[in-house]
This record gives sequence, structure tokens and C-alpha cells, in this order.
Amino acid sequence: MEKQTSLTLVNPQNGNLAFKLLTFDNGSYFDHIQRNNYYSLIWITEGSGKVKADFAEYDFGKDSLFAFSTYQPFMFSGAKIKGTALYFHPDFFCIHKHQTEVACNGVLFNNIYQPPFTFIDESSKDILNLLLGQMKAEMKNAALAQYEILISYLKIFLITSSRLKTLQQPESVELIADMKEPFILQNLKDAIEKDFKKKHSASEYAEMLNISSKALAKITKNYFNKTITELISERIIIEAKRELYLTQKTIKEIAYELGYDDEHYFSRFFKTNAEVSPQFYRETVGFGRGNA
Repeated sequence: MEKQTSLTLVNPQNGNLAFKLLTFDNGSYFDHIQRNNYYSLIWITEGSGKVKADFAEYDFGKDSLFAFSTYQPFMFSGAKIKGTALYFHPDFFCIHKHQTEVACNGVLFNNIYQPPFTFIDESSKDILNLLLGQMKAEMKNAALAQYEILISYLKIFLITSSRLKTLQQPESVELIADMKEPFILQNLKDAIEKDFKKKHSASEYAEMLNISSKALAKITKNYFNKTITELISERIIIEAKRELYLTQKTIKEIAYELGYDDEHYFSRFFKTNAEVSPQFYRETVGFGRGNA
């Protein structure tokens, strides 16, 4: 029988989830596709299995911390798992606005080149467990400036996890004697970051890197477990989400800035990759408000 306990804060303006802590001891909570309009941090403390995220599948073991962005599809399968999930809406804490403070965007979240999880070592485990305990106590006994206190704990949680993943990232790509392939992949990452608003096809990047499309596709799949087209699409979607959340630009303006002359084509592309329309995403995630 599944056992879970949860503590939830609701946004008083719209009744939507603002911040939530969930403790679970059964994987059935995540055995179907999740597409949340808030950020999800899921710490597997016991058990192992497989996770499907976006276009890829990964094996995981205990003490894996997963970070999923808004509307990023994911699900877990495999052996019995236990752990804690931490959810927060962008209106509660926006990782884009606070990038200079917590530096988790592109490390924990929205990192299209690395697996979406971090291994939690013993020293970090103590820190994160202490923070989760403080969060639970604060949510059970609300006092003055409750949101500010919780955001402070959340920031430390994110910073600690981001530092840990930064240390682990070099190990996530298998080192081989011939360093030509990783060098090509670094160039591919740089090229996508520079030109994703203008170049949308895999062949364009292969041409830029002076390598055949077939060879580049094989290398990319081996190292990132994704196709070049998937990497490009994910990067475009990340930028589109950011613009939809942080700005009041029209969908047509955002589409044009991302290299799409046809607003309707862009909307179909967005829905295919994000599972919701740009307008629905904006309505459920909302415009960025204030500084918290």
C-alpha cells in the first residue's frame, strides 16, 4: 500500500500550488507521465529503476536527485522507490530571475546535454536533509514571513545541488582516448547556443562543424542519448518558455525572434514538444511578477 505525506502552500491569488513537499515510499506516484506547470525536485533515497525524461531514458539508483522544469515530461519505472519530492511554482520562485543568486538554470534545470539527475554524496545528504526538515517545520507552523523563510531554504537547497552537479558533470561524459569526439560535441553545444534562433536543422550544424550529418548524429546519440534535432528543439522550447513567462511579448513576436515566420507553425511545434500550447503555458505558468 502506498504511503505518502504532503504539505502544500497555495497561491492565495489563484488557488494554484505555490510550494509543496511530498514524502513517498512507493513509485506508483510517478509511474505515469508527469507534466507539471511547476518545477519538480525528486530525491530518490531508496530503490532503483529507470526514468524517462523528454526523449531519453536513464538508469538510476538511490540518492539520485532529479530536477525537472515546467511541463518537462517524465516518469519513473522499475523497483520500489522511496524519497521526497519538492515542488515550486515560478510565481513562488523563478529560477530565471534569480539565476545570479542560485545559478541552477542550465545546471540542475534546462540542461539538455546532461542526464537530469545528480548523485547526492554523504556530506550533501546531511545538508539537504536538514533543509527539508526546516522546510517541513516552517510549513507545519506558519509564522511571520513564512514565504521568505521557505525561499531562503529553497535557495540553499538549489545552490548545494547545483554545486554538486557542477562537480559531477565532467564525469557524466565517458572519457575516451580519442578526444576528437568530445571536442566536436563541445563545438556543437556552442553552435546550438549561438544559432538556435536561426538554424533549426541538424544538417546545418553538421555543415558548420565540417562533419557528415550521419557521423555527427551517431556521436551525439552516443554521448547525449538524443538526436541533434531533439537538442535543437529542446533549446528552442527552453527559450520560448522563458519568453512566455518573463515577458508580455505576443506569441507572434516570440515566434519571429526564434526564427519562425509562421506563428501557427511555431505554436504546433511548441505543443508537440511541450505538450501544451504557448497560450496555455502562459496562462498556467503566468507572467513573472515582482522579484520573488
